[in-house]
Amino acid sequence: MNWCLVFFLIHHVMTCNINGESHCQLSSSVSGEDAKHCMEDVYTNLTNGDFQDSVKAMENLEDVLEMTKVVNTTSIYSGNLVALLNKPNSSTSLTIHANNSEAKLDTVPNSKVIVQLPSVLGAGPNNTLVFCMVTVPKTNLTLLEAAGSIYEGRLVGLSVSGKKVSGLQEHVNITMNVTTAINETQEPMCVFLNFSTKNYSSDGCQTLWRRGQTHITCSCDHLTYFGVLMVNSSPSPSDQKILSYITLIGCSLSLFGLSITVLLFISHKKFRADVSMKVHISLVFALILLNVHFLPSEMVAALSSTSLCVYMALALHYSLLATFSWMALEGFHLYLLLVRVFNIYIRRYLLKLSVVGWGVPAVIVSLVVIIDRTAYGYTPVDSSNPNGTAICYVTNTTAMMVTTMGMIGLVFLFNVIMLGVTVRRFISLRQGQETNRSSTKKDIFTLLGISTLLGITWGVGFFSVTTAGQYVFCILNSLQGFFIFLWFAMSLRKGQKSAAEVSNATQSTTEPKNRK
Repeated sequence: MNWCLVFFLIHHVMTCNINGESHCQLSSSVSGEDAKHCMEDVYTNLTNGDFQDSVKAMENLEDVLEMTKVVNTTSIYSGNLVALLNKPNSSTSLTIHANNSEAKLDTVPNSKVIVQLPSVLGAGPNNTLVFCMVTVPKTNLTLLEAAGSIYEGRLVGLSVSGKKVSGLQEHVNITMNVTTAINETQEPMCVFLNFSTKNYSSDGCQTLWRRGQTHITCSCDHLTYFGVLMVNSSPSPSDQKILSYITLIGCSLSLFGLSITVLLFISHKKFRADVSMKVHISLVFALILLNVHFLPSEMVAALSSTSLCVYMALALHYSLLATFSWMALEGFHLYLLLVRVFNIYIRRYLLKLSVVGWGVPAVIVSLVVIIDRTAYGYTPVDSSNPNGTAICYVTNTTAMMVTTMGMIGLVFLFNVIMLGVTVRRFISLRQGQETNRSSTKKDIFTLLGISTLLGITWGVGFFSVTTAGQYVFCILNSLQGFFIFLWFAMSLRKGQKSAAEVSNATQSTTEPKNRK
């Protein structure tokens, strides 16, 4: 999940030295020596400064380098910074080679980075093409790691004076040699640094790399500062296939179990009269909607019908939000039963719950449509692999993060608190009582059932950073509906057993009287 970022790089008077007077000052004429002094200031920031100062200094340096007066190709080196300034004679493609101390249009010894610039940049004699490679000192490697680990602390900046280059049909290719072994649990992802938000994004960049290769290529459609972010590796193709089968089987079992649950509710009068069961059955209906629209989503995405995909995306988003709404209401209902206990009568209680459970998701979906009419449609499951498996869902990344991840986080936090209250209540009730294996087993099964209704297993998604964690998340959540069916079946059996015990007790007390 990624954000679209916008760069604001216009500065008139800038400072980048944390100690003393800055050399990073713009004027109508900036000499190569001035640019070198500015690079020294930036290196000082990278060595001793904080994150905010360093990003600001790099931003200033880019503007200074663009304003530097050059006649021919000029290479500048200072500390851990290498720059190349070029005045293109014509709109032709260029290749830049760089190591830790020099950058040239020809090959250099021990090359660390190779940049291939397409001719479509449109740079001419009146423009300066700027290449700048920044390597963060090892003593301060965490400085620019706002979202993970930047490979070897290296960022590559590219710009053209007087031009904002984006949306290139022919991409810019930045190739970095792999000189440090990449952990098996991680994989590289090409990103760029946003000077405004101080964050990284992969929008407009593709990562060209296979495990075992000696280089990583970032293919991007714009110019800025690029780096390689080391992220936790996604499941392998074989694992992805297995996870897909698990999801298909689990959701199918859940849909079957949820359908049986509805039949059990309809056919048993005792269930229909119980307010708590009515709350549970609303969650069941939400899960049925979710599974009905999720299972065929991949197949619909493969079709050419845009309108059908938009409907499927909108319905899937609504049913997912409704599911979380009813999970939150399960937590609220549990609060009334365990905390307030007395004086919990609420006029038209079920109607009010239904307005919240079904109405709030409808309002959210409507707002998304009003704000962005193209927010629903075809979207890849893995944003780093746009040609991979796709479903019909929310295409607007911000809307998806705010409405989906935001709601999951809030509901999970609230329901974890409610589960904690429940556990505490159970412990207080058991104090002073003799505990045995049967009562402990009963309490455990009750808490597991409550956890399923509260959707606690969805919280596993926040911690499933490994493949094993993703398997656990996939199994538990695809089978949530089936677990609820088992809980309903056990409740029915428990009710029938209690009714039978009452009937036997009544019969045993009336038989002696009948004999008299």
